[in-house]
Amino acid sequence: MKRHSSLAHLSREHHGALILSRLLQKNAPVYNGLPVDTAGKAAYAIKFYKEELIEHFEKEEQALLLVKGVNEPLDLMVQTIFDEHLWLHEAFKSIPTNHDLPAHLDKLGHALEIHVRKEERELFPYIQKSCSEELMSAIEAFLSSFMIK
Repeated sequence: MKRHSSLAHLSREHHGALILSRLLQKNAPVYNGLPVDTAGKAAYAIKFYKEELIEHFEKEEQALLLVKGVNEPLDLMVQTIFDEHLWLHEAFKSIPTNHDLPAHLDKLGHALEIHVRKEERELFPYIQKSCSEELMSAIEAFLSSFMIK
């Protein structure tokens, strides 16, 4: 299913998160210009989280509030995404104090990958199928206010 223009910007932002998710996993491929050691990966993850993911999660959550009440399955999916965002926030924040950093980064990498793929493969297509064009336009108008930066 082609991504609706209202959600395309969020989808494009997912690319960086997917690279990060793979980078954090054990036996990750080498990415040109990205760290290969555990300390470097941890520092990169914290930087990416602060500079990209916090705002992405915030935008996404505010946009998802617009679809609340469309139907019960969508409400459940949105709540799952919100719960996963909370877990991911805590996982990123705990990087500096984690005692088994390689295992923590691996778990975080897997969770982030599963989360992004769930949004791309399940949530966004379901939103496109369930929401009116008027609601999709409202999402697009809301998200476009962030792109002015």
